[in-house]
Amino acid sequence: MRNRNQTKRSQPILDPEKTIIPRDKHPVSRRNISDNALKVINRLNSQGYEAYLVGGCIRDLYLDLHPKDFDVATNASPEDVRRLFRNSRLIGRRFKLVHVLFGRDMIEVATFRANHEQHHGQEKSRHSDSGRILRDNVYGTMEDDAMRRDFTVNALYYDGRDFSVVDFCNGVEDIRTGTLRLIGDPVTRYHEDPVRMLRAVRFAAKLNFTMAPETEQPINELGQLLRDIPSARLFDEVLKLLQSGHGVKTFELLREYQLFAPLFPATDHALNEALNEQDKHVYALIIESLKSTDRRVKQNRPVTPAFLFAALLWPPMRRLAKELIDQGMPPVPAFQQASMTVITNQCNHTAIPRRFSMMVRDIWDLQIRLERRQPKLIESLLEHPKFRAAYDFLVLREQSGENLSAAGQWWTEIQELDEHGRHAMIKSLSSHGGQKKQGNKRRRRRRKPRSDDAASNNQSGDS
Repeated sequence: MRNRNQTKRSQPILDPEKTIIPRDKHPVSRRNISDNALKVINRLNSQGYEAYLVGGCIRDLYLDLHPKDFDVATNASPEDVRRLFRNSRLIGRRFKLVHVLFGRDMIEVATFRANHEQHHGQEKSRHSDSGRILRDNVYGTMEDDAMRRDFTVNALYYDGRDFSVVDFCNGVEDIRTGTLRLIGDPVTRYHEDPVRMLRAVRFAAKLNFTMAPETEQPINELGQLLRDIPSARLFDEVLKLLQSGHGVKTFELLREYQLFAPLFPATDHALNEALNEQDKHVYALIIESLKSTDRRVKQNRPVTPAFLFAALLWPPMRRLAKELIDQGMPPVPAFQQASMTVITNQCNHTAIPRRFSMMVRDIWDLQIRLERRQPKLIESLLEHPKFRAAYDFLVLREQSGENLSAAGQWWTEIQELDEHGRHAMIKSLSSHGGQKKQGNKRRRRRRKPRSDDAASNNQSGDS
């Protein structure tokens, strides 16, 4: 319930108040703006259209960050933009856009959106029964467009004609105070697009902002709306959330606002059970994987979703595999069946492209073999195309507190040796009968039985 003593500023923003901030009063400089983005707005302006840089790029420039993307808003229709730029393409049905391509650089251009309510039920604007916008191609003015944006800090427009910044929702003040505030009635806006709750968490983590009370309050109650979002879209959102360089903080906020369960229900259940059982390494594994991803992003090193999903889904996969083993299934088939089941079920919530799901299974399948360290398999494992990813995951498990009999350290050491050193290390492993749990029991060679004692050799020493 809203506190009656809250100031007027904490109430939902329902009406735009246009403020023009001249060049000498803001920090946005053309030197930090993509040349291609400036070309797009200048071309549109020269043809008589309004065109502005808008959204996160202006917000980030205010915060002295380096925007990765530059978006344009204009009163030109998508078809008009397409005609002006031969190097462009129309995309989208739910939300029609134009991508203007400059080699590998892409500038996204959107036509000013209007409030959809007056068009509800028409072809250009469709809603689901829960209020989610299914199609939103209702066009309007710049003021309309500002009110259709999600957060005040994303409703800033840069005018390339006089280099001013146009602020409709007091976004500059919210940037100054570090406040993340939804435009409009939060409950309605979250029903229109539940992904806005994920964006609120992502921006709060990335910008180190605090959510305004009216923006924060409904989230815990509306997380179930994410179950209606297509799984392919949620996969993309998960990558933005957890591969942004702020994955640890984002994960903790997702758990705090009960948004992790709709994305990873099996993992959330496994985490809750592990925490109840004082099994801390399960939670630690996910934190360590996110720390590793955050470091790589900050170092501009590549990251793969497969590694992250391998860590996120490992807890439920291990629990299911243990259940199958307890029912009498051998470990390797148990792991394989558990892997397939967990990944298949997860795809109902966040679709995982096959190229990543196959790599997840490869990483998991190699774990048993890396743990066992069977001498005859060492060389082939070192040459395996997914060895490095599986090795990194093994080390991550050890770092999280899982007891693997120093397998991670062993594989680290053998990679640092030359060929002679490797052979010596493998020979030493052979003399000790492989991993300790294998024991010193040696397999007897199967002999071809004589015809008179075949019955007595039906049970051999092989297992």
